[in-house]
Amino acid sequence: MSGGEVAGILVAVFWAILVSFLALVLVRLAQTLKATTKMVAEVSEQAVPLLADASATVRSAHTQLARVDAIASDVQEVTANASALSSTVSSAFGGPLVKVAAFGYGVRRAIGKKGAPPPEPKRTVVGRTLPAARRGGRRNRRSKD
Repeated sequence: MSGGEVAGILVAVFWAILVSFLALVLVRLAQTLKATTKMVAEVSEQAVPLLADASATVRSAHTQLARVDAIASDVQEVTANASALSSTVSSAFGGPLVKVAAFGYGVRRAIGKKGAPPPEPKRTVVGRTLPAARRGGRRNRRSKD
């Protein structure tokens, strides 16, 4: 065997190893692509029902929000009506009730003053009213020995 033949055999062996390696890589790549295709198909099968459920949930939430909006507007209307009713009742009954209460207070006070002694005068100090001196104050108190 000459050097050229040995070189040719080495190139052929190297070429066979390279082709085998590339074939192995292609087989593994094909398996990966099959697995990926299967996974994408399964995800698609599961995603479609999930999207349908999500769409139904969004529709339901929209319906509920419309109901809440209607309830809120009704509550606002009721609040406005209650405020108007309150001011009407206050204006209709407030003045006369205050007058009746003042009259009753005046009558009670007038009846109470008939038999009661006049109140003691109060002392004032710049801006303050002080109670009148007590009968048993400090000056009149006897010390206990």
